[in-house]
Amino acid sequence: MSEKTPADFWFDPVCPWAWMTSRWMLEVEKVRDVEVRWHVMSLAVLNEDRLDEMPERYRELMKSAWAPVRVCIAAQEKHGNEALARLYTALGTRIHNRGEERSPELIAAALEDAGLPAELLEAGDTDAYDTQLRASHKEGIDLVGQEVGTPVIAVPGPDGEQIAFFGPVVTPAPKGEEAARLWDGTLLVAGTPGFFELKRTRDRDPQFD
Repeated sequence: MSEKTPADFWFDPVCPWAWMTSRWMLEVEKVRDVEVRWHVMSLAVLNEDRLDEMPERYRELMKSAWAPVRVCIAAQEKHGNEALARLYTALGTRIHNRGEERSPELIAAALEDAGLPAELLEAGDTDAYDTQLRASHKEGIDLVGQEVGTPVIAVPGPDGEQIAFFGPVVTPAPKGEEAARLWDGTLLVAGTPGFFELKRTRDRDPQFD
């Protein structure tokens, strides 16, 4: 059996576009010989030097973005990548599909959904895991560059090195053969030396299912 192709995926659980892309990657695992490796990045970290330029509403959103990523990185540190994947699915389902308000109660419920210890919730109120959070965030950003957000995906390039992109940004999350074709296209552009960007203006909101 051939070794699975790795896909490293950086996400912030509060980002709806990262959620869309992550659900696509889970579908890709069903239709291609791919293994997703999950990593945490942080919109709060990304924007911490830009808060003065933001409207008050966005500053409040950035404040509420700290607790989910802190709990995610604590879960990964203590229980591994598979636990992180379960927690991301539990958080994303509540935040995006159900539209629940970000709160300690939501995170506690997501921990229970993911079968993880309730005491992980305590990480959301401390900086105890911020060194690991910032390191994980930096790893993804260093691969793709500073002018992006979440999600970041890194795939093998032509010489085996990691080629990272912001995105793909897509809605709804493709399924079946559509998911496979988008994955194949991602590998195709990653294998094209000097390829950097394809983009068009978004004309719809994320469509959750």
